Amino acid sequence: MGALLIRLNCKKFDRGNTVPNISANTLRPFAAARRTFQSGEDSPRAFLERCIEVIEARDRDIKAFTVLGLDAARAAADAATERYKNGEPLSLLDGCPVAVKDIIDTADFLTEMNSAIHKGRQPAADAACVAALKRGGAIILGKTVTTEFACGISGPTINPHDPERTPGGSSSGSGASVGAGMTPVALGTQTAGSVLRPASFCGAYAIKPSIGATNLGGVSPVCPTRDHLGVLAGSLEDTWVTAHYMSHAAGPAAGQPALSGTPELPKAQKPLRLGILHFEGWKECDDATRAAFEETIKILSDQGVEIIRPDSNQSLAAIDQVAIEAERPGRDIMCYEMLWPFLAYRDQGYELSATILGYVENGETISPAQYRDALEARDLMRMQVGAYSADVDAFISPASSGSALLGFDFTGTRTFQAPWSILGFPSLTLPHMNVDEMPFGLQVMGFGNGDGDLAAISHWIDDTLLA
Repeated sequence: MGALLIRLNCKKFDRGNTVPNISANTLRPFAAARRTFQSGEDSPRAFLERCIEVIEARDRDIKAFTVLGLDAARAAADAATERYKNGEPLSLLDGCPVAVKDIIDTADFLTEMNSAIHKGRQPAADAACVAALKRGGAIILGKTVTTEFACGISGPTINPHDPERTPGGSSSGSGASVGAGMTPVALGTQTAGSVLRPASFCGAYAIKPSIGATNLGGVSPVCPTRDHLGVLAGSLEDTWVTAHYMSHAAGPAAGQPALSGTPELPKAQKPLRLGILHFEGWKECDDATRAAFEETIKILSDQGVEIIRPDSNQSLAAIDQVAIEAERPGRDIMCYEMLWPFLAYRDQGYELSATILGYVENGETISPAQYRDALEARDLMRMQVGAYSADVDAFISPASSGSALLGFDFTGTRTFQAPWSILGFPSLTLPHMNVDEMPFGLQVMGFGNGDGDLAAISHWIDDTLLA
C-alpha cells in the first residue's frame, strides 16, 4: 500500500462552513492532459500532484474521502510516467487518478459502506471494476463517502460549491471530489438517482450505462436488477472512456452485452429530434430552474434540432406517463430484492437506519407473485418506451429538480433520475445549467444498449452548449 495511508473520520458529522462559494469551473479533465504526456509537456505524476494539492487544500472541509493512499498513488503515477516516456501506455486511462465509492471492494482500503456493521472490513480482493482499472494503469486515490449502504443515512460530505448544501447522494463523496477538482474520475452506483443527482448538484459530468453493461462484482448490492455502476468525471470524454474501458476490461454482467460504441468518445452526432420528458420532477422545479432549462433547450433548437414537448404531443405525453408509472413496480422490485442482505442484518440485531428498515418492512409485504408481476410490468414499460426510438433520437430533462438543496438530512428527490434507472436505459448528465450560481445538469437519456449512440448525441450537445 505504501507508507502514507490516510484514514479519515467520517462518523463525526462536523460540517465546517469555511468553504467559499466557488465557480463551477473547477473540473479537472484528464483526457486533455493525457494527450501531452508522451511529449513530456505534462506527466501523470505532475497531474496527480495537482489533484493532491486540491485535496490537501479542500477536503478537510468538504470531507469527500474516507481514506487516501497517497504514497501508493505517487508510485503508480511514476510508473505511468515512465510508460508514457517509452510510448507504452497501458490504456486510455493509464495515469488517471480515480476515486472509488465506499461500497465497492478494494484490497488496499477498507470498505465500510458508512455503516457500523462493516466497520474495519478489509476485502480480500478488488471489485471487478477496480481490478480492471488497475490493469489499465489507473491510479486508485482512495475511497469516497457514501450514504449508508448507498440507500440510508448521509455521511459528512458537503457540496463543494456551497458548504450549506447537500452534495446529493448516495455517491456523495464521488460527486464532491470531482466537482471540487480533487480527481478527474470517480466511481459511483445508482439504484434510483445516486450517480446523476450528485453529479448535477456538484457540477460534474456523469453516465449511468445500460443495466448490466458494467460489472458489479465486488459491489455491495441494493437492488441487483436496478443497480448500475456509473462514472462521474471532469469531462464527457473522461466519463465515456472510463465506463467503456471498465465494461470491456472487467466484462459486463453475466448474460448482458458490453457497452456499445468506441473506446474513445464517439464522434459528435447532431440529433434530429429530442423529446422532453417532465416526469414528476417538473412539478418540483421552481421558476428559475425551469427558465434555465428552457434557455438551454432554445440553444439546441436554434441549431436546428426539433424539440418535441409532452404538453403538445400526445404520444410523447403517454411515454412520459409510462416513465412516471414505472416508479410503482420499481419500488416493489427494490424493496423485495433488498431483503438480502438487509433482512439478515436486521434479524441478527445489527443497527440499520429507519430508512433501510422501512424498505425491509415493505419488502416483507411483497409476495413472490407480486414481485413477478412487478418484473412483468417493468418489461412491458421497457418495450413501450423503447418503441419510441422511431420518433426521437434521445430524451432530455433536467438532471435534478434544481440545484443542491440547503441542509444535509435530504439528498434530493429521485423523480428525474429514477425512471431511467428502473427501465435500465442509459442516461448522462452534462453540467451546463445553474441557478443562483449553483450548478445543475442537463439529463440526456437513450434507449436500451444504445449507449454509444447516446454518447455521440451527448457529445454534440456538450460541444454546442460549450460553444
